Formats: sequence, structure tokens, C-alpha cells
Amino acid sequence: MRISASRSMIPRNRTSGTWFSMPKKSGLPKGVTEFKDRHEKWHLRYRAKGQPTVYLKTRPGQDGWHEEYEAARAGEPEKRVRTSARTKPGTISALIAVYYGTPEFTGLAESSRKTYRNMLERFREAHGDKQVATLTRAHIKAIIGAMSATPAAANNLLDRLRILMKLAMDDEWRADDPTYRVKGFKLSGDGFHTWSEDDIEKFCDHYPIGTSARLAMGLMLYTGQRRSDMVRMGWQHISGDRMRVRQLKTDAMLSIPIHSDLAEILASAERTDLPILLTQFGKPFTANGFGNRMRKWCNAAELPECTSHGLRKAAARRMAEAGCSNKEIMAITGHQTDKEVTRYTKAADQIKLADRAMKAIGGS
Repeated sequence: MRISASRSMIPRNRTSGTWFSMPKKSGLPKGVTEFKDRHEKWHLRYRAKGQPTVYLKTRPGQDGWHEEYEAARAGEPEKRVRTSARTKPGTISALIAVYYGTPEFTGLAESSRKTYRNMLERFREAHGDKQVATLTRAHIKAIIGAMSATPAAANNLLDRLRILMKLAMDDEWRADDPTYRVKGFKLSGDGFHTWSEDDIEKFCDHYPIGTSARLAMGLMLYTGQRRSDMVRMGWQHISGDRMRVRQLKTDAMLSIPIHSDLAEILASAERTDLPILLTQFGKPFTANGFGNRMRKWCNAAELPECTSHGLRKAAARRMAEAGCSNKEIMAITGHQTDKEVTRYTKAADQIKLADRAMKAIGGS
């Protein structure tokens, strides 16, 4: 049976006043520890007194391990997590610099890294010179409260600050989490408009099969993927009546049956060695470029509320209304938690229950 001892139970060195080093059972070199991130993946880091934490990219036995480990021990700036010249040890700015080198950040999709970096750089500009150890819960509440005009942005920043404070605790910059029990804003509505069946019909009437707009809608609606994944779909990903999708954000590999309506749309598209959906110049779309193009397509079809993301929501809505379970919807969309799809199944259940209730009292 494993016995967990608190720090007070470990004997102190009477002469130096420092903690005795416990025998290493992990087999890892001195200063290297293993930890699990929030995605349940294991990583290595090197920590030494007076040095920033270094998050290692290789493991013992792999190519480059020896060089990376020795560089971490030596504290070489080009090999370790970089802190810029404007940062001072222990500051918010230094903590953000450390975060940029963690697997938690480097493992994100490029689009997510860009979004979070922009957010944190704005925060860094305002608060980067402040000490992490002196940050209080009152400070966090004031910072988030000042963003009441943009509640979604405030909630996103609070999420990043929680991650930063957890990192600060893990690296022993502070002992507690000042974001604990700080509440974000309650958002009204469900975000992006979910396409209704009337919206879908109107778009299809405006853009017949054979147009790029109809191809784009078909790929989004019948695979339920994010636009960043849809623009990367190629003919090589289709095998028989299934499409393989490697999600950029989650790295999940999905195998999705091709709906008969999508098969009809694909049959009219030209096969190339490039992605299935191309710009008017025959080039691949970027995720943002596709979002802009979809905005123009929707405006032309007089659907100002509709967006590409709303098609992903419509795909989940359709499956929920067809009686699919959360797990079944997640198998198509790649959502990671029940919470992300529950709003679709709850809405569908409400409609069914309302219909059943009206019939029970003799309604038509």
C-alpha cells in the first residue's frame, strides 16, 4: 500500500536546514520529473533552484535527449524556455513566457495558440510587471469585472489565468490559486446561430449542387466538423463510403460514414490532389478565409445570421432530433465531453416532450 507523507513528516537536515533528497525511484536523471497534463498525457520537465522550469521535448533514449538535458542543466537560453529581455523573475510576464514553452501550450492547434497568445499578450502589456506571488483573488475579480462589456472575452481570459496559476503552483512560484472560486459571467444565448431547416433549404435553393457554396455546406453539415478541419479534407481521406478526419484541435482521428446527400454533392465535384473545397483561384482555403467566404455566400442568400460554425451546430441538432445519444453525436463531431453536446439533445428532448404532452391532452 502506498503511504503519502506530508512535507512535515520528512526529516530535515539539522545542519543545513534543507530537506533530505528522497531516493529516486523513477529512473529519471536528477532534476527531471514526470507530470500529467489536463489531457492525461505524460511529459517531462527539468527543475533546478534558481532556474526557470524547462519542459523537455525528448525522453531518455531518444535522439537529442542527452543534448537537451545537458542544455537544461546548463541553463542555455536557446535550449530552455525563453523569457524575453523585458521580463523579470517571478513576474506575470515571466510566467507567461514559461507557459508558452509548456506542452499545455505547444500541444494546442496553431489557431488556438494564436488566439491565446494574442489574449495573453494584451494581459501581459497591462500586468506583466506585477509579481505572481502578490496576485490576490481580489485582483483577479477586479480584472475580470472590468471586462463586463465583453463577457465572453472575460471568461476566456479567466480560463487562461486558471491555467497560469496552476502552472505557478506546480513550479512553486506560489502556494495557492487566486482564481479559485472566481466566477465568470453568465452568457445569454447559445453563441453562434444554429442553422434551422428553413435556413438550410434557403441556402440550397440559392446554391444548387455543383457550386462551391453547396459543396462547402455539404461538407460542414454532413460531417459536423470545424471549419479548420473541413478545409483540410481531401479526396485521399475518402475510402469507400467513409471519410477519415484528423481533427486539428483535438488530434482525434474520426471515421465518418458519408451521408447519401453528401455523396451526391461530392459526385459533382472535380477530383484533384488538393483539398476537396478550393477557392475561385483553385487554391486551398485557410480556415479564416473560408469563414469570410461563407459570410459572403450567406449574405448573398439573405441569411445574415448564419455562419460556418452554425452549420456544425446544425449537424449536432439534426442528430439530436433524430434521437441520437450524446455518445453517438460525439462520435461524429469529435466533441470531447457530454456537456458540449447536451444542449442539443436537451433542446431535442424538449420538443419531443412538448409534442407528447400536447397529444396527451387531446391536442393535434
